[in-house]
Amino acid sequence: MIAEIVDSKANCLSSARVTMECEAEAIKCAARRLDGGVSKAVEMILASSGKVVVSGVGKSGLVGQKIAATLTSTGTKAFFLHPSEALHGDLGVYSPGDVSILISNSGATAELVKLVPLLRQFHSPLIGILGNVNSPLGKHVDVVLDGTVGQEADPCNIVPTSSAVVAMALGDALGSALMVARKFTLEDYARLHPGGQLGRNLCLTVRDVMHQGDAVAWVHARKSLKEVVIEMTRHPLGAACVVGNENKLEGMITDGDVRRALQNHDDIRSVAAADIMCRKPTTIHPHASLKDALQLMEDRPSQISVLPVLEDGRCLGLLRIHDIYTPSLS
Repeated sequence: MIAEIVDSKANCLSSARVTMECEAEAIKCAARRLDGGVSKAVEMILASSGKVVVSGVGKSGLVGQKIAATLTSTGTKAFFLHPSEALHGDLGVYSPGDVSILISNSGATAELVKLVPLLRQFHSPLIGILGNVNSPLGKHVDVVLDGTVGQEADPCNIVPTSSAVVAMALGDALGSALMVARKFTLEDYARLHPGGQLGRNLCLTVRDVMHQGDAVAWVHARKSLKEVVIEMTRHPLGAACVVGNENKLEGMITDGDVRRALQNHDDIRSVAAADIMCRKPTTIHPHASLKDALQLMEDRPSQISVLPVLEDGRCLGLLRIHDIYTPSLS
């Protein structure tokens, strides 16, 4: 019985790997087939003063929702319209010249085929993401993005696996091409994503979330270790800034520095801040984005959790990695 369970687990793992490898290979093949159709699709969308309407049924519809969301979030007005709803009144959302993206693995989805002549009445340029280019839809759309796959990735070769991820990848490819054509920047992305961690990291600067003034433990280099610990306890930010005249940063003491000092000194009464501080800590400017701060803290062999904030040589305060991830309630 145990052997059967072990064999079953091994077979499941093997199947999972094969599925992902098949899907990855299908995307590679689709990438190699890309041609001028992508450029033509981009030109169609850029030439339209309206919006992009994405349609599909079943799994293709779910892929279409993701593609519409990707386009909208990267500077192209788009939304998803279910073709059945379109046939029952929702065609009213169309304006003349709106671009349509029709997604179908078979290329013969009845609801989409019925939609084509109606969309022509709106002078809608038609882009097809199709798994069969020689299909009814393939013959009637203006541009085909070839989503053909040799087989699905599931064990029965029936579940929309490879075909679905290839269709989604083609939508992502189109979205990326549009970003390049529009010269879409990080600043543009931040403007469209004010919420969530991505938006927070791009929109906010260190100054927006840093701790300063009485919230920070400020000590002089001659302060005793005991006095440093008292200040760090009163201002529990994980570090103390060692400053001189005009708040010039001379060093920084972290909780780790304090613990190491206690381990290394049997008698701490003679230990001063200058004896244990880091004299050249990594620092950041208050106008730096939270994205830059996070990269500075994490993209290094040994990650750091707190940064002194410096401007014109003066220490303004401290930024903790916790502040980057946690919105202020003030």
